[in-house]
Amino acid sequence: MAARFVYWMNVSVDLMIEGEPGEQGGGEWMRIGETLHREFNARARRLSMAIEGRVIHEIMAEFWPTAGADESLPDYLREYGEIWTRMPKVLVSRTRTAADHNTRIIGGDDAVAQLAALKDEAEGDIGVGGANLATQLLRAGLLDELLLFTHPAILGRGRPLFDPPVAPVELDLLEQAEFEAGVTMHRYAVRRG
Repeated sequence: MAARFVYWMNVSVDLMIEGEPGEQGGGEWMRIGETLHREFNARARRLSMAIEGRVIHEIMAEFWPTAGADESLPDYLREYGEIWTRMPKVLVSRTRTAADHNTRIIGGDDAVAQLAALKDEAEGDIGVGGANLATQLLRAGLLDELLLFTHPAILGRGRPLFDPPVAPVELDLLEQAEFEAGVTMHRYAVRRG
């Protein structure tokens, strides 16, 4: 059985992932508390691997590898650092030739075809990080689920969840939950055909 690609992202109510350039997925509008982060940890622990675009990978690699041993951080952040560092990862990049932290690189003009082959060979849920990458997978019919953590903010501008143009896609709601500070989670299956 083939693996499933799951695009996991924090979004505003108007489906923006960044309000200002350079926020890099961590704007002041996000309300990530302990309960929500423990949910992130539990879901990340269940992934068989992650595929990440260059930008998201570099953001993650800058902080999480040292977080596991940083006693000044709460235990749930240290735990996520250990999960991310140990998890097998695939970095999709045309420019990077090396990466640390259990990461291999896929690049070139056939990256989507390489990811399709990876999906056929792997098992379980594979987390997808990065709007460019998720858009390419959606366009290629390879994206299986969206896992959206919606924060109660309307940004009115910024980086959208997907890069336009994206053809209409129907979704089926699989799961929903509410967390502290009004953050909600919705997990959707991408409807095929």
